[in-house]
Amino acid sequence: MEFRDVVRRRRMIRSYDDRPVDPAIVDRMLEHATRAPSAGFSQGWAFLRLDTPEAVERFWSATTPRPGTHAAEDRANPWLDGMRTAPVVIVPLSNKGVYLDRYAEQDKAASDQQWPVPYWHIDTGMAALLVLQTAVDEGLGACFFGIPGQQHDAFRAEFGVPDDFLPIGAITVGHRQPDTGAPGSAVRRVRKPVEEVVHRNGW
Repeated sequence: MEFRDVVRRRRMIRSYDDRPVDPAIVDRMLEHATRAPSAGFSQGWAFLRLDTPEAVERFWSATTPRPGTHAAEDRANPWLDGMRTAPVVIVPLSNKGVYLDRYAEQDKAASDQQWPVPYWHIDTGMAALLVLQTAVDEGLGACFFGIPGQQHDAFRAEFGVPDDFLPIGAITVGHRQPDTGAPGSAVRRVRKPVEEVVHRNGW
């Protein structure tokens, strides 16, 4: 597939059929993720790969607010029902400390890095995008979504995630099928034209 086609076809898929995903494809997704750029080549990321039915179910149990809690919606949830059909979940995690340590090293110490933005999150996000693009290139669907902040502790405890790694979100992966329930935002909203968002040689 041409790269331009990968970019154009990428969209968030929220419902999957029951075919398993070839483990070799997941290997390629994660290998591609490690090719993302990172400040100072810090590579302060990690990826939790969940590719068995038991591990995926543990993920949803740990990250879904319990019924009756303030964050839970005690009603039908077509989005969640569709997402739970994915056979693979990949969780990208960022580590701020790796960046601070890297920029304390001799070749970077003179840069007086003030971190105007949290590059550990940005770099891990770019790695996540490579996972999404690889899914398209392999003929699969994927969706990046957030893990509720109030569920982070339960997620860490369930999978033994160290405190210095923060999940920036999660990615479902599988063989796509038509979305169930309400259409996504991209269907309800118009993509802004390039002319509206690109400011050439000045605003």
